[in-house]
This record gives sequence, C-alpha cells and structure tokens, in this order.
Amino acid sequence: MSGTGRWLRRVSCRLDAWQLARQSEPVEAAKADELPEQVGPPPTGFALLPWLLMGLGSLANIFQGRTSNPWIGGLGLLVFNSLYIYVAFRSFDRERRESPSTRLALAGMALVTCVLSLAYGGSWLLFFPLLGLAAGAALRGRWLGRWGWTLAAVAGIVAGVKDGWTGLNIAYGTFLSTMVTAAILSLSDAVRQLRAAREELATRAVAEERLRFSRDLHDLLGHTLSVIVVKSEAARRLAHRDLEAALTQIGDIEAVGRQALTEVREAVTGYREGSLGTELDRARSALAAADVEPVVVRSGPPLPPQAEALLGWVVREAVTNVVRHSGASRCEIAVSGGADRVLLTVTDNGTGAAGPTQGPGTGLTGLTERLLTAGGSLTAGAEPRGGFAVRAELPVPEEERPVGASAP
Repeated sequence: MSGTGRWLRRVSCRLDAWQLARQSEPVEAAKADELPEQVGPPPTGFALLPWLLMGLGSLANIFQGRTSNPWIGGLGLLVFNSLYIYVAFRSFDRERRESPSTRLALAGMALVTCVLSLAYGGSWLLFFPLLGLAAGAALRGRWLGRWGWTLAAVAGIVAGVKDGWTGLNIAYGTFLSTMVTAAILSLSDAVRQLRAAREELATRAVAEERLRFSRDLHDLLGHTLSVIVVKSEAARRLAHRDLEAALTQIGDIEAVGRQALTEVREAVTGYREGSLGTELDRARSALAAADVEPVVVRSGPPLPPQAEALLGWVVREAVTNVVRHSGASRCEIAVSGGADRVLLTVTDNGTGAAGPTQGPGTGLTGLTERLLTAGGSLTAGAEPRGGFAVRAELPVPEEERPVGASAP
C-alpha cells in the first residue's frame, strides 16, 4: 500500500503541475506577443555545406578501388569541394558574390564537374546538382536564368552520354536545385530588407514623435510661463497700491497654471487641438498684463479646425516673443480669411527682436516647419520703420471652403 500511495501522490503532483501549466499558457502567450520579433542572424555558407555529403558515393568508389586513376579522381574531388566551399561562403555577401573571382570559381566548378562526369559517370554525375546549388546561391537576375538553363542542358547531355535516358533525372535535379536555392535565398534577402525598412520607419516615427512632443512643450510652457511671470510682476507692482487688482492678477495666475496643467496632459496624450479664438483672448490678457496695448482685428469666414490650431500656435509664440523680448508698447494681431487662403499678422512697435539672439528662435523655426507641412508659409523679421512682424499664411482646403466660394 505504501508503494501505491507514493505512486498516487506522484500522479497527483503531475496533474497539479499540468493544470498550472495550462493556466499559465495565456499569460505566456501575452508575454510572447509583447516581445519584439527576433530576426536572427543572416544565413551563411555553412547552410550549404551539408549538401557535400552527396559526394560520398564518389569518395567511396575511390577507396573501394572501383575508380580508374584514383589519384586523378581524388584530386578532382578535392578541387571541386574547395571551389564549392569558396563559392558558398562568398555567396552571402553581395559585393563578394558579384565579384569576378566568384564567377571564375563557378566556371572552374563547371569544368571539373564535366570532366569528372565524362570520365567516371555513375555517382559522379551528382556533382551537377551540387554545381546547381552553388550557382543558385551565387547568381541573381539575368545571370541566374542563363546559368540555370545552360547547366541543366549540359548536365542532361553529359548524363545522357554516360547513362542514357536516365540522365534526364540529373538534368531535372540540376535545374531544380539551381532555381529553388536562388528562390529561397532571394526570399530571405527580401524579408530581411523589409524588416530593416520596417525598423527604420519605426525609428523615424519615434524621432518625429519626439520632435512633435518637444515642439508642443516648448510652445505650451514657453507661453504659459511667460504669462505667469508677467502677471506675477504686475501683481507685485499692484500689491502696495491696489490690492483688488493684485488679487485679480493672482487669480489669473492660478487660472493660467491650471490651464497649463490641462494642456500639458492633453499634449502628452496627443489629443490637444488649439483654438484661435481662445489664443486671441489669452493674447489680449497677456499683453495687457505686460503693459502692451493689444489690438486684435479678425475678419473673414470661420476657419477649418487645422487652420485654427496652426494659427493658434503662431499667435501664442508671437505674443510670447512680444511680451518677453520686444519692449513694445503696442501689438496688433490681424486675421483675414479669404475663400482659399487665410493670413495672420502679428506686429509690434518694439526693438524688432524675436529673441535674445535677435533672430528667429526655436519656436518660430518649429512653426515654420509645421506650416510648410500644411502647405503654408511663415515669415518673421524686423520692419523697416521699426518693430517686428510675424506673418503666417495657410491655404484653405477646397472641401472645407464655405459653400459657393471659389478661388480667384
């Protein structure tokens, strides 16, 4: 009974292990789906070496004394195997595969194969399929078709001379080994190129997403922090003489901070859509807090969402530069929309600087790239009569134009 009890316990343990394994299969499958695809190392000449075993019959004939002039047969076998190994290892590198030395080695293999087959026949005819393997690995394109048919014809003729109609099997095997080897290796190269292209596209997509995210953060935080700084300075100036006005500025700072948190969260998830009207209202508030007179003029039909978002970014960045760098007392923002294009202009009467370096900064450069992608343009520079101007122009897609409107 003790032996039976131990056997039952072992069976029970195995059943428990089997149930645990079945329960863990979905988890393991999910983990396997999350793991990146393993491409593995590329094939090498070692993949073609096992086929040399087809020549064991010829080697056995030499040792068994069934081959006349065994030294010549052994030397031919050595030369063929050496050339085969040479071609096999050079076939998996494109430059070495297409070099004249590889083609010369193939021609040498063909010559040795014909001589040995005509001299001995029998199992020596199997060197023709081996030659086809080497040719299929080393040749591509138009050379493959020429060599494939030529080798098959020569193999059929030589095998027919030695073995009669059974030589057609050698011709068929030679042609098949040539084409199948070339097809498999070409397909392997194509798959690896596609995988490399996919990895390159994924890398570029990650880089573009990082660039988009950095631009969004720059445009969001640069403007928001500038507004907070300006309103904080206004609150400090007003705290001694007008407490109510100072508290109003502090309330605006709180509202701007909360809005900044919301916008950063939306930018992180990639769902933030700008609004030109909202940005114009914020621009008025920021300019007024910086003692800059805001003048906003807007005309034309409603704009499509994409144009609203892009022009909202332009207003945000241009007003941020005015508040931080221009030293202006007046800023005018004009939006004029037409049937097929919309123009935004932000001008000030300051010192004509876009930033500390007296030139377009990171924000304006990023906005220029965004507008170019949408088919528009952005120019920024000092005005001849003083001040600085930012001009953005965007096309209105035909499907989003007002009903009845046509391009001039």
